[in-house]
Amino acid sequence: MTRRRILAWSVHAYTALGLLLAAGAVILIVQGGEGDLRRALLLLLVAGVVDCTDGWLARRVGVAEVLPHVDGRRLDDIIDFHTYVSIPLLLLWRAGIPAGGWVWALLAPLLASGYGFAQVEAKTRDGFFRGFPSYWNIVAFYLFFLAPPPWLSGVILAGFAVLVFVPSPYLHPSKGGPWPALTMTLGAVWTLLVLGILVGVARPEGVWVWVSLAFPIYYLAVSWFGIRRRSG
Repeated sequence: MTRRRILAWSVHAYTALGLLLAAGAVILIVQGGEGDLRRALLLLLVAGVVDCTDGWLARRVGVAEVLPHVDGRRLDDIIDFHTYVSIPLLLLWRAGIPAGGWVWALLAPLLASGYGFAQVEAKTRDGFFRGFPSYWNIVAFYLFFLAPPPWLSGVILAGFAVLVFVPSPYLHPSKGGPWPALTMTLGAVWTLLVLGILVGVARPEGVWVWVSLAFPIYYLAVSWFGIRRRSG
């Protein structure tokens, strides 16, 4: 086996690490304690980091050319549907968010994301997502820590589910969009801050959770207004 083939298989193994992280998160969610759910969110965060970096590694190694019979994108999509959609929604259900009659709102993002992942043109030619990119792991993080009223949690879930069907462009974090250096720097800071919250270093965590919202707000603002203004 040549060096390039070893490197290519290593990149696929790195991508597949997301499956192990997903399995660990499910086990923690089934156990169901608050500490378990926090650790599950931590594993989902790590899975997101893997997802943001494996594509860059694949391009550097030339995985598609070295191992053309293995579809890394399909493997990535399979893992992403679990770590970004089904497992975060399972976590919210286990945490009782939203509670009562609003629990059915969890079905909206599940069905919408099934549609989103099935789209042939899920991304634009210049690398942006088409429609809300099913970041339910991030939505789950904020609903878990901020615990809004059940009706508001339901409205948030349903609202973002609707946005999956609206074909407007959304930033791809690793590509950066109009301001790539700023976006990737803020994204890295946000990741470290969320990591600090989940491991209990960032205290008081309630304050830092609100502070961390700055990046998702920036992301949505640039996606909704900055991209259109730049293309217009």
